[in-house]
Amino acid sequence: MTSISPDLLPEGFRDRLPVQAEAAVRVSRAMLNVMASHGYSRVSPAIAEFEASLSARSGGATRNSLLRFTDPVSGHTLALRGDITVQVGRIATTRMADAPRPLRLCYHGQILRLRARQLRPEREITQLGAELIGNDSVAAALEIVTVAVEALEAAGVKDITVDFTLPDLVETLATKALPLSPDKIDAVRSELDMKDAGGLSALGADAYLPLLAATGPFAEAVQKLRAIDAGGALASRIGALESIAESLGDRATITLDPTERHGFEYQSWFGFTLFAKGYTAALGRGGTYAITRTDGGVEVATGFSLYPDPLIDIVAEKDENRRLFLPLGTLASKAAQMRSEGWITVAALDETDNARALDCAYVLTNGRAEPV
Repeated sequence: MTSISPDLLPEGFRDRLPVQAEAAVRVSRAMLNVMASHGYSRVSPAIAEFEASLSARSGGATRNSLLRFTDPVSGHTLALRGDITVQVGRIATTRMADAPRPLRLCYHGQILRLRARQLRPEREITQLGAELIGNDSVAAALEIVTVAVEALEAAGVKDITVDFTLPDLVETLATKALPLSPDKIDAVRSELDMKDAGGLSALGADAYLPLLAATGPFAEAVQKLRAIDAGGALASRIGALESIAESLGDRATITLDPTERHGFEYQSWFGFTLFAKGYTAALGRGGTYAITRTDGGVEVATGFSLYPDPLIDIVAEKDENRRLFLPLGTLASKAAQMRSEGWITVAALDETDNARALDCAYVLTNGRAEPV
């Protein structure tokens, strides 16, 4: 068997050294503080669960993307979580089933993907977010989008774009406005998601072709969507989108892609994706959905997940070095004073210690912080 180098990590995993690790904490804390300020209480789900129950709550679609192993205690198969949202749903509908609704919960933790993705080669990923359980109204959707944007702003993200989608668009239109036989609905949704006009025509769904053009900047795209809305089937949804967009104002650029389904397979009437200038991949997504209760019923919810890892290296690069070297003999009271003023103090332990070697940009000289 080939030996593995002691400093080699599996593909898709990484260590964060001091600067990046500190940046990660600050970015996450800034986002969580925003959620807490809006009344979201933090929960911390287990990193592993029984595979059968975790997969069932995920609709079974993620079973082959979970890292599974046998629990030596119970003998059952366990899985490391690939998404924290479903775990929050479990907590809300079991241990917090009797808590008053709407229930506002937030979370932060690591998730594991079995395989890397093209735009996100990491397999260990930070996920944090907020879930508003017991309400999927326009007001709930607006609150969730607002909190998500504010959380990104608190982490220093600028030029944010919020891309709206309507996950149940085809089902809504297929009922009456643009009739489809039940056996064609999934196929039409798939072709719309792939933006395949030829595929739609081959299915005999030419009536859905105009939806492909109803994308882009919100003001123009929503007017195209309204023109397609035969019989007013989408009137309430269009009104909801306009209300959310108007409330966001200039805080973000709003776009619309009503047929986008990737990542929204379990959302109901509303979904959104968060982008920002300078980042190739989405920074988060959210929307309305339903949680299955233990009694077989469902409970509506609205929430979002953010994936802040791409922000961390950028934040770390911009960090000012506030490490202050304290020479031997510095009084503890003086050191405490400097820390209270925002300095990170690094005390000399013997005469050989020096500021440069200990990565300090400043040194305490005559009671003042002076550049090295």
